[in-house]
Amino acid sequence: MPDSLTLDVIRSADLAGSERSEILALCSRAYGMDYEPLYRTFLDATHVLARRHGTLVSHALWVTRWLQCGTLPPLRTAYVEAMATEEAYRGRGFAMAVMRRVAAEIHAFELGGLSPGQPGLYARLGWELWRGPLFIRTADGLLPTPGERVMVLRLPNTPLLDLDAPLSAEWREGELW
Repeated sequence: MPDSLTLDVIRSADLAGSERSEILALCSRAYGMDYEPLYRTFLDATHVLARRHGTLVSHALWVTRWLQCGTLPPLRTAYVEAMATEEAYRGRGFAMAVMRRVAAEIHAFELGGLSPGQPGLYARLGWELWRGPLFIRTADGLLPTPGERVMVLRLPNTPLLDLDAPLSAEWREGELW
């Protein structure tokens, strides 16, 4: 872990108002948009906050989703969202430290999942790009999502996976993947 970096894991319900504001500001800067509307869709999230000398420099959260690979039953998945690092602190290993902590914290799930902006970062940490077609499960059936990318992290409870099989997630408000 980079020197002088502290990592805290905290549930959304336990965040102080100032911490929530820091997360929103960081994500809004990192993604170049008002992150508040999307952030509100991440119900019951758990956050990893990376601070350097008390300043929030990197962040990620996960929510529980149910991903289904082919004909397997849906897998309880820790789906990572809002991975962001302050521009001035990029390239120093802070995002890697946050994602390593996420991986350590989600070991009881059946699978880790995320939609990567930069697949290389996650691949170096053992995440695998899903090669099969992607779908969202709706009341009307499967909605194809061409052009989307998903990566998965195999965990101790992950069954055998075929990365070329179809993969689906439940519909949700906000970003589908």
